Amino acid sequence: MIPGAAKFIRNRLNLVSLAIVLLYIATAVGVEAYSIYCRHYKIVPVYERGDINDRFQPPSRAHWFGTDYMGRDVFLRAAAGTSTAVKVGFIASFITVLVGVTLGVLGGYFGKFIDDLVVWINSTFAAMPSLLFVLAFALLVNKGFLSPPLEKAFNGICVIFNTEPGMMAVYLGIGITGWVGLCQVVRAETFKLREAAYVQAAKVAGFHDVPIIIRHIVPNLFHLVIIFFTIRFAGAVMTEVIVSYLGLGVQQFPSWGTMIADGQERLWQGIWWEVGGATLFMFLLVLSLNLLGDALRDHLDPRLST
Repeated sequence: MIPGAAKFIRNRLNLVSLAIVLLYIATAVGVEAYSIYCRHYKIVPVYERGDINDRFQPPSRAHWFGTDYMGRDVFLRAAAGTSTAVKVGFIASFITVLVGVTLGVLGGYFGKFIDDLVVWINSTFAAMPSLLFVLAFALLVNKGFLSPPLEKAFNGICVIFNTEPGMMAVYLGIGITGWVGLCQVVRAETFKLREAAYVQAAKVAGFHDVPIIIRHIVPNLFHLVIIFFTIRFAGAVMTEVIVSYLGLGVQQFPSWGTMIADGQERLWQGIWWEVGGATLFMFLLVLSLNLLGDALRDHLDPRLST
């Protein structure tokens, strides 16, 4: 068994957090497959069906979270919004980890002018307001400011990922701006690892730099990647909610941000369930991810596990 795994499993809070995250992921996969099926056969998804005569119905047995202004079931729409949240979490976090680890390892291992370049790039992005960059990027795509060839290529990528141009811009925006912290940690850790005895022995044995990085450096950074991926996942979900709330994210698919934006206008009328449903779904996922990230840090970080 992996060291520390038994201790991780014995903690019920860790198991509950992991189970909730896995439930969200399973729901997202199911919703994604269902949406592709409906699009292929030109079927209106169940979460888009509504009766205007049933609008603003409070929570009941028929509609657990009530209905919205179009008579659509709020619970089904909040569950469908899980797909948007999980997708942005995975894609944005993957881009973040890929960029952060690559630059951090290159700067920390090779040093000299390569490290100077990495530090300069890192400092530039660290000074950039991340949310404003994501909003500007989403606005650029949504308002059609891309050149025709670039827009065509961008739309092709969106079809592959079954998403909208605005959401793909959010994925890329979060991924491009969110790697700074990971890069700094990976760079500092690589400085230590390159001086380790087994790395020096591999150099003396005649191994090239790339195999050394792949076999000896990156595997010893894996615990940092897992921890950062989990924490960044939660941050990406919240960023997407903010961007969609402002009307620059998802347009044609359920999103917790758009649900909150639509429902806030009727809070003063006592119609709270649309905002409440979306907020509850978001709260449970982000809380579980944060708890899981803290637990993984405690069990995977050698400085904390000793």
